[in-house]
Amino acid sequence: MVVCGDDGLARRLAAELAGMYGEHVTLVVPPAGEPPLAVRPPARRGRRGRVPSTAGVRGSAGERPPQEPRIVEAAEPDEEVLAAVAADAAALALVYEDDDRNVRAALVARRLNPGLRLVIRLYNRKLGEHLEDLLDQAAIVAEPGIDPRDRDSATTVLSDADTAAPALAASAVAGTSKVVQADGLLLRAVERTPPGRGERADPGLCTLALLSATATDPAGSESSVIGGERGLQLLPDDRAVAAATGRGTVALETVTHTGPAQAAAPRLSAASLPVASLFSRRLRWSLAGIVAAVTALAVASWLATGDHPLHAAYVTLLDLFAINEPAVGATAQRQVLQILTGFVGLLLLPVLVAAALEALGAFRTATVLRRPPRGLSGHVVLLGLGKIGTRVLARLRELEIPVVCVESDPRARGLALARRLRVPVVVGDVTDEGVLEAARVHRAHALLAVTSSDTTNLEAALYARGVKPDLRVVMRLYEDDFATAVYRTLRAAHPGALTRSRSVTHLAAPAFAGAMMGRQILGAIAVERRVLLFAVVDVAGHPQLEGRTVTEAFRPGARRVVALDTAAPAERRPDLATVPREGSVPGPGLVWQPHPGYVLKAEDRVVLAATRRGLAELLGRTGAHVPQP
Repeated sequence: MVVCGDDGLARRLAAELAGMYGEHVTLVVPPAGEPPLAVRPPARRGRRGRVPSTAGVRGSAGERPPQEPRIVEAAEPDEEVLAAVAADAAALALVYEDDDRNVRAALVARRLNPGLRLVIRLYNRKLGEHLEDLLDQAAIVAEPGIDPRDRDSATTVLSDADTAAPALAASAVAGTSKVVQADGLLLRAVERTPPGRGERADPGLCTLALLSATATDPAGSESSVIGGERGLQLLPDDRAVAAATGRGTVALETVTHTGPAQAAAPRLSAASLPVASLFSRRLRWSLAGIVAAVTALAVASWLATGDHPLHAAYVTLLDLFAINEPAVGATAQRQVLQILTGFVGLLLLPVLVAAALEALGAFRTATVLRRPPRGLSGHVVLLGLGKIGTRVLARLRELEIPVVCVESDPRARGLALARRLRVPVVVGDVTDEGVLEAARVHRAHALLAVTSSDTTNLEAALYARGVKPDLRVVMRLYEDDFATAVYRTLRAAHPGALTRSRSVTHLAAPAFAGAMMGRQILGAIAVERRVLLFAVVDVAGHPQLEGRTVTEAFRPGARRVVALDTAAPAERRPDLATVPREGSVPGPGLVWQPHPGYVLKAEDRVVLAATRRGLAELLGRTGAHVPQP
C-alpha cells in the first residue's frame, strides 16, 4: 500500500493500514532536507509531525503484528516517484490537500499501472464522479482483460469532509464515532454495561463482542483499552452471550434520532397561497374591517334607495373607488352614503399599499435565511458552514434532526444549502455575546463545533457549558494531543456531561483505508486491542456460505452474516460504503438481521462482520492477515 500526502490524513491513513489491516505501507511525504527520493527506514516522525504508532493495535492469535510504515520523501508525486513506489503496488492513495496535484498524479499512476487500485482525495463530487469513470475506462483500454466492475482495480474518489460527516453527526446524536456506513445507513458499535440481575441485555442488530473490561478512552474514542485481550470474545454465539454474566458487550446498532423532527417551512405554490405567510394578523383584521364596512354600506344603500341588491353593491363600489358621479340633487340619504363610502375608500388605500409591501417581503424572505423559531428545542447547534460543516448539515438533515447553524462569513459555501433546506441560520461570530443565545443553545440537545479554528471551537464549547452544563458537546480539533487534553479537562470539570473531541483526519482515515483495501471492505471497528472488519462478499464461489443457512454460515469468533443485499445482481451498487450518486434510483437496500433459516444462494450478496483471520480464511487467502490482492 502506498500513501502520498502532505498533512495529517496521510500519516493517519498509513497508521490505519498498518495497524488495523496489517499491510505493508509506504508513506510518501514532502522532503525535510534530504534528496527528493530518499528512502528511510521505518520512523516515527516526518516533516510535518509524528507518524502515529501502530503499537496500540495488534492482531489476534496467529496474525502477523503490524509493521511501521516505510518513509519515502519526495517533493512531488511525479512520474519518477510513482514509478519507483507504485509500479508494483496493490493500491495507491493520493491525499494531498491540493486537488490539482491529486488529479495529475492519478492520471500518471493509472498509465504506469493500469491494475492499480486508486483512492483519491477530492472535495468536488461531480468532478470526482467523472474522474472515476475516466480512470476506470483508461484501465480497461490499457488492459482489455480487466473487468470494469473489478473491485480490486477500481478508482474511488473520497472527500475527508464526506467521510468525517457521518461520524460527526453520530457523535452529536448518539455520542459515538465508531461508525460504519453501509448503503447510506449509519451503524455504530456501542458498548453496553453489564445488565442487572433479572434484566436482559439489548443485543441491537447483533452482539459483536463480549468485553473483558469496559472503559472510556481518554481521547473519547469509546474503545476499551483497559484489561487487555484476556476474556475478550469476538462474534460470540447466543449461548456464550447468555452465559456471560457481569460482562459488558459491544452491540451493533443503527444511528437514529428519536427527538422531534424539524418541520419543513411552508412553501409558496400556485395551487395554494398561505395567507398567514403573506399578510400579518393586523393587516388581515384591517382588511376584514374594511370589507365589513363596505358590505354594511351596500346594504344601507339597498334599503335606502330600494334598488336591486346587485345594483346597490355596484354603486357602493363606484363610490368606494371615487369613480362615480357626485350625488348632487339626490336624496340626503344617498349623499351621506356616498360621503361615508368615499371615506372608507380613503382608509382602503394605505391598507392595500401595506398588503402589497408585506406580500413582496414574504416572497423575498422565501429565498433568504430563516431565523430560529422561538419555541425550538432539542435541536443541534452547528457552528461553521465551511467544507466540513456543509457536509455535516446535509447528513443531519438526512437523519431528520432539527438544526440551527451559526456562521460568521456571510459568503460561506454552506449558506446556500441551509437556504435550500430551510434551516435556521444565525450570521455572526460565535465569540460575540448573544450569538449562541440567538441559536437557542440553552434549549439545544447538542453543540457541534466544526469551524476551522480550534480556539473558536473551544471558546464556543466553554461558553455553551456555562449556559447549559449538561449540554452534549462535540468539537472538531486538529491536533490529537490538544484534543486529548481538552477532553480530559472538560470531563473533569463536567463529569455529568458528554464531551467529545474529534479530528477530521482521524475520522476520515478509516474510510480511506477501507477503500484502499477494495470496495469489499466497508470499514473496521476496534474492540479493545482487536479489530472487526465489515465486508461485502458475493456468496458464489464460497463453500462456507453457498447452500448454507445464515446460522450454518456463522462461525463464532471468525465471521457472522449481519445483512443480506436484496437488490437484483444487475441493480446492485458496486460500493456500499459511499453515498449514492445524485440522481440514482435507490434499490431495495439491505435487510438486517436476516432469518436464521434463510439458505444463501449463489446470486446473493451479504455483509459480514469478521476478524482479519476469519475474512482471510473465507476468501481463501494465504496467511493469517488480509494481504494485498
